[in-house]
Amino acid sequence: MDLRRMKDEEKLDLCRKYYLGGFALLPFLWGINSIWFFREAFYRDHFDQQKQIKTYVIRCIIGTIIWVAIITTWVVIFQKYRADWGMIADDMSFIIPKGEL
Repeated sequence: MDLRRMKDEEKLDLCRKYYLGGFALLPFLWGINSIWFFREAFYRDHFDQQKQIKTYVIRCIIGTIIWVAIITTWVVIFQKYRADWGMIADDMSFIIPKGEL
């Protein structure tokens, strides 16, 4: 997507949609939003919607960092205690059975 072709109001609307979409358990949208709108928020000359875009970008960066920390912590804990948890851990894991082709 080329943000240079969009009007500032459209950019703000898209940035807001991606920010809200992250709350629908789609935190990767926050990461995408942070990357796409970082220049608009921090490097571009001032425009009316910049303050709101900057707020959304900062919140998306924080949300992305929190989600990455949560997922990383869960993976580490799960891998460390999987054997101790026994069958419960096997029910929580996603294993693709090997089959004949």
